[in-house]
Amino acid sequence: MARLFFDAALTPGGWARDVLVTHDGGLITGVEAGAVRGDSAYGGAIALPGLASLHSHTFQRGMAGLAEVRGPAHDSFWTWRQVMYRFLGVLTPEDVEAIAAFAFMEMIERGFTTVGEFHYLHHGPEGAPYANLAELSGRIIAAAGESSIGLTLLPVLYVHGGFGGAAPVAGQRRFLNPLERYLRLLEEARRLAGLLPGTRVGIAPHSLRAVAPDDLTRLLAAVPEGPVHIHIAEQMREVEDCLAWSGQRPVEWLLNHQPVDGRWCLIHATHMTEAETRGVARAGAVAGLCPLTEANLGDGTFNLPVFREAGGLYGVGTDSNIEITAPGELKQLEYSQRLHHRARNVAPGGEGQSSGATLYQAALKGGAQALHQPGGALAPGCRADIVVLDATHPDLCAGAGARWLDSYVFVAGAGAIDTVYVAGERVVDNGRHRLREGIVRRYQGVIRRIAAHL
Repeated sequence: MARLFFDAALTPGGWARDVLVTHDGGLITGVEAGAVRGDSAYGGAIALPGLASLHSHTFQRGMAGLAEVRGPAHDSFWTWRQVMYRFLGVLTPEDVEAIAAFAFMEMIERGFTTVGEFHYLHHGPEGAPYANLAELSGRIIAAAGESSIGLTLLPVLYVHGGFGGAAPVAGQRRFLNPLERYLRLLEEARRLAGLLPGTRVGIAPHSLRAVAPDDLTRLLAAVPEGPVHIHIAEQMREVEDCLAWSGQRPVEWLLNHQPVDGRWCLIHATHMTEAETRGVARAGAVAGLCPLTEANLGDGTFNLPVFREAGGLYGVGTDSNIEITAPGELKQLEYSQRLHHRARNVAPGGEGQSSGATLYQAALKGGAQALHQPGGALAPGCRADIVVLDATHPDLCAGAGARWLDSYVFVAGAGAIDTVYVAGERVVDNGRHRLREGIVRRYQGVIRRIAAHL
């Protein structure tokens, strides 16, 4: 059992001074406020529970910046996909692991201590399965082990190219599995995940356009427990195509046809009616918001005020990993609401409440539920995932409590992070991951080689 002493910490009961955290086997065993340090190790100045990135496609970190040139037609998510398909054509398993390790390292340095990897890249460049069906899932697990991030792996079922069983396009061939083969892949991914302590495995039907109703029902029957993540209602074209196929909107269809509950995380859920928004909240599902990616792709704006009023749970993810930053995702979420509603401090539900604290606490709760990880708080039984802010940072030096969070989220950003503990292990010191040099060097080699082929 190890002990860490912090000058101040965000506990379930609020901010506390002189906090002693004991941990064993990666989990917190005790939290004592008003403690005496004694011979305990000094953990740092301002301790926060680490956030979860509940939605990530790590391979897309390697293509960040490649889709920022306007094409000959109206640019959208659908034209962005074409860049992704070209990028996929040259990725090897070694590349996938190197890029994932780099993305995971950045997540830890920038305030995320666990991640939900929505992993749909399964096969070789021509679509042929590897000898080990879960080869690329194993690469993600290896990258998580190297970086030390907590992982919930979400292997993706991807069968069709569009609603109504439309044929997939060539660029999707690395994603595709019939349900029976997917279940074998999932079994092998679970075996590999068992080699990395603390790793969880869930399921991810990619979307209603990629998984037909019968397969979705059969998948849920085959996997009756654990997290279920799905892309839904991200783009208006998706809504229109779903209406043409079924006569219902995507979230409306899902709520009417599947047992949506607290297992589920609905990724994006951007385009919902008020009735759908309240329905998701009532079901207890988490809304998985990825504000920086949604802004980058021009998706639209989530209906946060109605969802909050209905008691909905939400968390944030890094999705395409164009810019990895825990406070930055929270800031973009609030700023998107301010632009849409032409108002300030939209996330809080009442006068006098802090936007930074509201967003952070909500993302802690929603992220832990979505990933089925024992995290989200500095409390016994939770993962010993702790992000420590530098109290001498110019933007934090005169604040305390909620003002620290407001300054962290809206002003200082990830630059205020000094130290990060993952499962009780000190992984980041002075803002730098302990394996940064090697991980960066390998990533740079991959990107230089890929760039020569694009």
